[in-house]
Amino acid sequence: MKPAIVALLVLFSSAGSAQTLTQRGFLEGTARLFVQKAPNDPTRAVGDVLAREEVFLKPAPWIQFAGGVDLRANSHDQVEDCWNVDASDRGVKRPRVSVRRLSATLTRGPFTIDAGKQFIRWGKTDIVTPTDRFAPRDFLNVVDGEFFAVAGVRGVALAGTETFEAVWVPTFTPSRIPLLDQRWTVLPSSASAAPVANLARSLPSGAETGVRWGHQSDGFEYSLSFFDGFNHLPNIDVIATMNAEHAELAEKTFAAGSAVSALLVRQSYPPIRTYGADAAVPTRWFTLKAEAAYFTSPSPTTDEYVLYVVQLERQTGEWVVVAGYAGEAVTSQRAALPFAPDRGMTRSVVARVSYTIDIRRSVAFETAIRQNGKGVYSKVEYSQADSAHWRATVTAVIIAGHADDFLGQYRRNAHAAATLRYSF
Repeated sequence: MKPAIVALLVLFSSAGSAQTLTQRGFLEGTARLFVQKAPNDPTRAVGDVLAREEVFLKPAPWIQFAGGVDLRANSHDQVEDCWNVDASDRGVKRPRVSVRRLSATLTRGPFTIDAGKQFIRWGKTDIVTPTDRFAPRDFLNVVDGEFFAVAGVRGVALAGTETFEAVWVPTFTPSRIPLLDQRWTVLPSSASAAPVANLARSLPSGAETGVRWGHQSDGFEYSLSFFDGFNHLPNIDVIATMNAEHAELAEKTFAAGSAVSALLVRQSYPPIRTYGADAAVPTRWFTLKAEAAYFTSPSPTTDEYVLYVVQLERQTGEWVVVAGYAGEAVTSQRAALPFAPDRGMTRSVVARVSYTIDIRRSVAFETAIRQNGKGVYSKVEYSQADSAHWRATVTAVIIAGHADDFLGQYRRNAHAAATLRYSF
């Protein structure tokens, strides 16, 4: 993988005697063991393998190129069974081989331009980040959402204590949601016996834009942001009665005689605009962070609402403690069935605690507890390194609650995981 990336980067660079080439990568294997079977998925052991290589080339002080490739395998049919190199991350499954990032960064005085496939993160809070609209995620396992890079252009200008940022993304990238036949898709009990299939996803074709202004001083910092694009989390339409339009698909997908009682699922990604704000105020005892965004949409099947987070953060010695509240206020309730982990974590007390035991060992804990007590998510993680290359991590995830709660519906998905990584 590394020679291919280096060759690609060199094509876009003018090599000189002062150029700097660095790389980082790892090979990682993860085993997950689930406590219970799920009604639609009896598998309780799942294995993942991930190989990642990233290369950074800096031929001159004012320009840098970055590239990265992922190679994946999975025991539970979550990875595509082909060797095509994927650069878009728009598939239902994870690609076997994908371009993780490929970008150029140009810096001139107070101006910076990033062009290409890159990670764009906004917001200041943890666990729930309402203003983070250019950051789709992989939710095949809902509680382990890894971020995607998106292809676009970002410009940043600094003027004293002010920061101005503009983003343009020409191609929409959706978050990846759970597969219908696996345990992270929870069907109503009334539909558990009906066969289920996906209709073609309706992916928007327009561009996404965003602007952000930030101010920083000795005592505090804050920013305002605006996003105009699409929700990377879908609305879900469930079609329970077949009509002429779906008859052919039903015959191909389901057993003979089952079409009448089958379910077809369609994903759509509505246009949205968000108006966001975040702030951080350090004090003697802790840092107060707050973040909020108002979501509005012209779609008649999409809610309009406000997400907000208020949290306290304190770092003392080897401890980092974050605790707060994530809330939601719906301003317009509409007939929609969204898949929305960001909203599902709201109306909750959220916390994260980490402790660095020594240079090789650390432990971390995070949780979200719904204010009505109907849903609880907690994760405990212990990590230990052995030399500069090897690291082992053991994780336990506990999920409990009621079937009608976003967190509680995954109560059968409590699991333990063990990961072994070799870095190079």
